[in-house]
Amino acid sequence: MFAFFSNAAARIRREEKGATAVEYGIMVALIAVVIIAAVTLLGGGMKDTFTQVQCSINGGTFTAATAAGTATCA
Repeated sequence: MFAFFSNAAARIRREEKGATAVEYGIMVALIAVVIIAAVTLLGGGMKDTFTQVQCSINGGTFTAATAAGTATCA
């Protein structure tokens, strides 16, 4: 049983495709972390911006978000 795992481990070390797949997996994970961080940090500001644009299109008056509430369109 040990020989089987030893041979499998040696094959994995020799194959470059496995290493490349791991590298791509790490890159995808890092890109996902950056996207999640950007959406988290910019999400609230983007929501207010889109609310303001929607309000302007509808002809309303945009009231910016306060500490106690959210942005509104009247």
